[in-house]
Parts: sequence; structure tokens; C-alpha cells
Amino acid sequence: MAKLKINQYVVGPVQTNCYFAINDDTKELLVIDPGASPKQLAERIRQETCTPVAILLTHGHFDHATGAEELAKEFDIPIYAYETEKETLEDANLNVSWMMGESLVFHADKFLKDEQEINLAGFHIRVLHTPGHTKGGCCYYFPYENVVFCGDTLFCTSVGRSDLPGGSASELIRSIQEKLMTLPERTTVYPGHNDVTTIENERMYNPYL
Repeated sequence: MAKLKINQYVVGPVQTNCYFAINDDTKELLVIDPGASPKQLAERIRQETCTPVAILLTHGHFDHATGAEELAKEFDIPIYAYETEKETLEDANLNVSWMMGESLVFHADKFLKDEQEINLAGFHIRVLHTPGHTKGGCCYYFPYENVVFCGDTLFCTSVGRSDLPGGSASELIRSIQEKLMTLPERTTVYPGHNDVTTIENERMYNPYL
């Protein structure tokens, strides 16, 4: 089993969690949701003396995707997203960059399917489609490391908002119940904002579930 190290950086105007999933054995690195500060994140990657392999987007909102393209170009690495999130990425109304007075368009190089299993940076990853916050939101589950990166689907004792374009409260709760609450209770949850939690903690204390 690969030795996983996770670095968390809070970036951008709405305090988004960007994560580095680092394979301490191979010195490879995955960037999850670089929503801002690409130059600073690039410097952090160099400080880690790791080889970046890919960028994983949990969804296409500006606060999770804005820094992805510059970082991808800097290291010549692909950007991954869920297949039905293409429209969100490419539409300023759907990616809500208009909320910051901008009209931004994002892209991904590789699109993923529900329950698809991929191997990146020495990690085995299962893709979980979790619509509700956005149409093509997804989570990245590392079963052998017992962690899941869930973007704005699930928060510590809360859930993502569903009132933005493409959102659905009923879909969001169904996604969490069917895709996340079925994970082992020891799974550590790394959300897109605020504190890290566990599946066990959310089963016990999340008032929305």
C-alpha cells in the first residue's frame, strides 16, 4: 500500500480547501481542487520535491477550478473531472464565476464515469458521482488509504448548498446516503471547505442525514 501524505492549503476568496495527495514512496503528487493561487501552489509542489501527475476536480465551480489550467500548463499534467461537469466548467453562469464579477471558462482534459477506477501516482482511486451541489460533482475515494475527497458534497456536520444553478437538495442527500454513507466508517473525509471529518462522525452527528 502506498504511503499517503495529505497537505491542505486554503485558497481563494471563499476559503477553499486545496489538497495535495502525495505518494511518499514514489514522490508523486495529485492536486485536488486548485481553486486559486496557482503560482503559490506550484511553489509548494517544488518545495515538496515531488512530481505532479494530475489535477482532480471534484466539480466545476470557480472556487475549485480557477487555478487548474495555469497549474496544469506549468507542469504539463492533465485535469480530470466527471463527464457531466463539462457544461458547468465551460459556462460562467453554472460555474458561478459571475459571483466574483468575472466571466470565466474552465476545461478538463479527461472525463470520468461513475464507479470508474483509475490508478494515478501509485494510488487506486474510485470515482463516485455525487450530483446535488452541481450536476457532475464527484468524489475521489482512495479505498486502500481510507480517505475520500468530497468537494462540496459533504461537510463536517453539514452538506453542500444546492441552491446554485444545477443544484438539487434531494439529489444531494441521495448522493451522500448512497455513495458516501456506505463507505467504511473509518474513512476520513476531506471536504472542499472547513474541517476534516469521518464517515462515522457524519453518520452520528450530521443533522441533514
